[in-house]
Order: sequence, then C-alpha cells, then structure tokens
Amino acid sequence: MKYYIIAGEASGDLHGANLMKAIQSRDENAHFRFWGGDLMQALSSNCAMHYKDIAFMGFWEVITNLDKILKNISYCKKDILDFQPDTIIFIDYPGFNMRIAKWAKKTGFSTQYYISPQIWAWKENRINSMKRDIDHLYVILPFEKEFYEQKHHHKVDFVGHPLIDAINTFKYKDEQAFKKENDLLEKPIIALLPGSRRQEIRKMLSVMMQMASSFNEHQFVIAGAPGLTKEDYDPFLKKDNILMVRDQTYNLLRIAQAALVTSGTATLETALFEVPQVVCYKGNYFSYMIAKNIINLNYISLVNLIMDEEVVKELIQTDFNKANLERELDNLLKEENALRIKKKYKELRIKLGRQGASQRAAELIVERTSSKMQESIL
Repeated sequence: MKYYIIAGEASGDLHGANLMKAIQSRDENAHFRFWGGDLMQALSSNCAMHYKDIAFMGFWEVITNLDKILKNISYCKKDILDFQPDTIIFIDYPGFNMRIAKWAKKTGFSTQYYISPQIWAWKENRINSMKRDIDHLYVILPFEKEFYEQKHHHKVDFVGHPLIDAINTFKYKDEQAFKKENDLLEKPIIALLPGSRRQEIRKMLSVMMQMASSFNEHQFVIAGAPGLTKEDYDPFLKKDNILMVRDQTYNLLRIAQAALVTSGTATLETALFEVPQVVCYKGNYFSYMIAKNIINLNYISLVNLIMDEEVVKELIQTDFNKANLERELDNLLKEENALRIKKKYKELRIKLGRQGASQRAAELIVERTSSKMQESIL
C-alpha cells in the first residue's frame, strides 16, 4: 500500500521514521512518499520536502514567511495527487497539516493523524475540523484520550509515547569511546539543547553559553540538531569550555549531569534520560504576546504538563536571562534537588505507558487502510 506522511520538524522526523519501520514490518509492499528529515530519508529516498525548509516557529515568523508557506501547501496538494496514496498520515505540525487534511478529505483521501495537534493548549475549536477531516486520530499523551473522548465525545486511540521506543531501541556508543571521539574532557557535562530551528538557535544559545564562565568545573556540550549545519553553530563555538556533538543527542544525555533545554519534545527526551533540566524559551516579542493571550496553560514544557505540576523550572521570555539561568542551574546541581526531580521523572515514565507506541499505531494504520481499500473495491 502507498503511504504519504507529512512531518514538519525534527521530532516528527524521529517519530515518522519509527512509524515507517513499524509499517514496513506489517506491510511488506509499503511504499512511502513523505515530508520529513534525515531519519526518514535513511529509510526511503522518496522525500518530497525536508523539514528544515518548512519549519517556522511563532506567529510573526509564519506571517513573514506566508508566501513560502502557501507555495508549500500548493506543492503538497499537487504532490499528493501525483502520488495517489492509499492513506495520508499527518504527524503533529498542525498549522500546515490541518490545511492539507481539509483538502484531502474533500478530495476523497483516507486521513489519519499520528500525534495529535495540541488543541488542548490553544485553538480548541479545531476539534470541529478534526472531527470533519480526520478519519482516525492516534494520541500519545495520557490526558489526551480523556480530553477528546470525555470532553468532546470524539473517539481516539491512545497508543503510548513513541519516545520510549526511540530511547529503548537506540544503539548507544560506549561512554569512553563517545567522549574520546568528541574530545570531551573528564568533567561533569552540562548538555545544551537549544532547539532544532535556526531561529531557536539564535535566540537561545547565546544566553545558555554564558553559563560556561560561571561553571568552570563543568564542560558544556551543545547537542547539534539534525538538519542544521556546523555553520549554523560556528558563531557560538568560540569559548574554550564549550564543544558540540552532532546528531548524538541521546549519547550526550546519557552521560549529562544536567541540561538547559529549549521547550519542545527535547524536554521530554531529557526527562526520560533522568537528566535534571531547566526549560528555556524566548521567541519573537510579538509572537510571544499573541501566544500569551490565547494559550490557556499553566506550563509550557511537556514534563510539567503531563505531571500537572512544576517538576522542572521554566524560564520564559524575559525570565530567560543570565542571572535567572545561573541561579536555576546552580540549584539543579545540588544533590537533593536532582534526586527530587529524578523521582518525579520515574512517575512521568509510568504515565506515558508501555513501550510499543509506533508498533501499535502502525498496526491500526495498516489495518484501517487495508479495510478502506477493500470497501472501495466492493
């Protein structure tokens, strides 16, 4: 069967790749066309667009790139018509994906959404278009099933979180070999995860790096994001106490004592490695002010949202500055605080469900796509 998958950022590329592997294990004739990144490209060369060319974060950034976004939407529709998939699988990335889903449903394509848009955070009225445009919805956060089924009377499938699969099946390097390969010193490591978009790097990394001079006994290591080049990081790599590893975030988190993490999927990854963290976020001023007025959440990090309490400290917008970050990092390095956070991380892992999210989602997707095709034949 033919599957068209749309993932618009690094986390979607990771989950998309694992989903593709799981689909292949159930459908030996699976043929993919996709929007994604390096991980998905390692499984298939049939990439329509790389996410690094379509990832825009924030209201202002979307407005200033609107012409490019509209061209991408038109191209996507044409590409789907040319490929004629048996089903379209959307992975998060709602601003783009929901527009394609509306068109796809009207055009007669099967639509399945893996990793729900976070409409519980904002744009809750999107539930109406989701009911109309999405045939099957697979959710990965424990509170989402209740949100959809009890609050909005909309059937969904909770499959568990695919990050558990990704972390459990990752092939780790020997710690000493990893350190030697990347010229890491025998110092405790502070991991810097500044995000996967160029605009995030510019806003986040310069502040994170100011910690290096205050914590000389530690080594600061940047987790270089897939899809970005060394040149994207070069302006930030002039300090002696700061190194970078590329495409090795999990190997880095496995040995880190603490981490400074830009809000997003990386906060959950860091938690699953039981690394104490400070969650950081600073966006365009106008984008932030718009978001502040329409997003109804007590927290921005997935860790705190899932636990419904402040497990990790969040430094947002003007609070994200050198003085605050230095204070919070110092707190993380105190043993009693680290142990408290790690205890909460263990509770978080239990809430996320058992391993096998990608396999469960793939099983349902393949089964439902096959059934839909048989119905159309009859």
